[in-house]
Amino acid sequence: MSIAQRRILLAVTGGIAAYKACELVRRLRDLDAHVRVVMTEGATHFVTATTFQALSGEPVRISLWDEHGEAAMGHIELAKWAERILIAPASADTIARLANGFANDLLSTVCLASAAPVYVAPAMNQQMWAHPAVQANMETLRRRGVIQLGPDSGDQACGDIGSGRMLEALELREAMVASFVDERLRDLKVVVTAGPTYEDIDPVRFIGNRSSGKMGFAVAEAAAYAGAEVTLIAGPVGLATPPRVARRIDVRSAAQMHDAVLEATAQADIYIGAAAVGDYRPATVAGQKLKKRDGKGLTLELSENPDILADLSQRSPKPFLLGFAAETHDVAVYAQDKLKRKGLDMIAANQVGGGLGFEAEDNALSLFWPGGEEALPRASKRTLAQQLIVKLAERYRAQRG
Repeated sequence: MSIAQRRILLAVTGGIAAYKACELVRRLRDLDAHVRVVMTEGATHFVTATTFQALSGEPVRISLWDEHGEAAMGHIELAKWAERILIAPASADTIARLANGFANDLLSTVCLASAAPVYVAPAMNQQMWAHPAVQANMETLRRRGVIQLGPDSGDQACGDIGSGRMLEALELREAMVASFVDERLRDLKVVVTAGPTYEDIDPVRFIGNRSSGKMGFAVAEAAAYAGAEVTLIAGPVGLATPPRVARRIDVRSAAQMHDAVLEATAQADIYIGAAAVGDYRPATVAGQKLKKRDGKGLTLELSENPDILADLSQRSPKPFLLGFAAETHDVAVYAQDKLKRKGLDMIAANQVGGGLGFEAEDNALSLFWPGGEEALPRASKRTLAQQLIVKLAERYRAQRG
C-alpha cells in the first residue's frame, strides 16, 4: 500500500495546531505523495506560506482573489487536481462554514467544487469541541460523507485537558494511506469485535481484561476502507467509531458480546474476533455493594463464559473466521493450537508486555493459517491493521474464490 504519486490537497486553517501541518507535509512527502497546500487567512497568523512551499515544493494558495491563480480559474483546477482533500487542522469556524455550504474563501470553494473525498481533522479547545453547535455541524458533514479523523484527547495549548487535540502527523498520514487501499473486501459483510468485556461482581466492581480496543478499532477501519460493510461490536471503550464503519453495537459483558455476534454474523462473510473477551464471570452478582469484612478475604466462584469462536465454527455455512491470541509466552505454540482446536481459518497472535499489545500504541503480529504463516513486524496498530486486512483478503479469496 502506497501513496506515491497520489495527489493530496492539504487545507490548513487558523489554530495553534497549524504547526503540526508542517510535519504532516513532510511525512506525506516522505512517501512521495504530491502535496499542495491551501491556507486560510487565519492560518497565516500561525505558520507562513513560505514554510509550506519549501516543504511541499509547490506554490501555496491563500486567497480566492489571487490574480495569477484565478486568471486560469485556479480554484477549479485545484478541485479537479485533488484526489483527497485533508483539512488539518480544521477549526470550528471552518467546520461551520463547510456544514452550511459557504463559498466565500478559497478553501470552502474548492471543497464545493471537488468530487474528491474530504477528510476533516478537528482541532480546538475541549469546551469548544463539546459545544452542541460544533457537534451538530460535524454530524451534518458526516452525513454528507465527510470523514472525521480524531480529535485526540490530552493536554491543550490553552492549558485545558480534554478532547480536541489534532491527531499527530503520522496518524493522519496513515489515514491517507488507508484511504487509497484497493477495495479488496468490496461487497463483503464483515463483523469485528474489539475492546474488553466486563463481568460485574456487584453494582460497583467488575472483573475484566486489559484492552484499549485500539487494535480492533483499527482493524474495523481498515476493513471498511477495503470496501467491506463493517459491523463493529465494541466492549466498554472510550473510542470514536472509525470512519466508514456501517454499524456499531456497544456491549459490556461476554454474554452480551456473544449474543450480538451470533445475531450480526447470521449473514456475514467474515468474522474478526479482536476483542479480549473474558473467559469467566462471577457465578452470582451481588445486588448491593459488597463491604469489607474486617480483614476477611472474599472468595468468588466463577463460571465459564460462552465461547464465541467455538460456536461460530459449528455453523453451517460458517463465516471465514479470523481469531486473535494474546500470549505472554510460547506465542506460536498456543496460537497454532487455538487455530486447530477452534476450527479457525486464520489467527493473528501477539505477545503482550514489553511495550506491545494491551494499552500500547504499537504492536507486532504473527499470522497463522492451515499450511502457512507470516510475521508482521512492530508497527503502529493502524499500519498493522491495514497489513492484516490485505493478508486476510488474500486468504479469503484463495479459500472461497
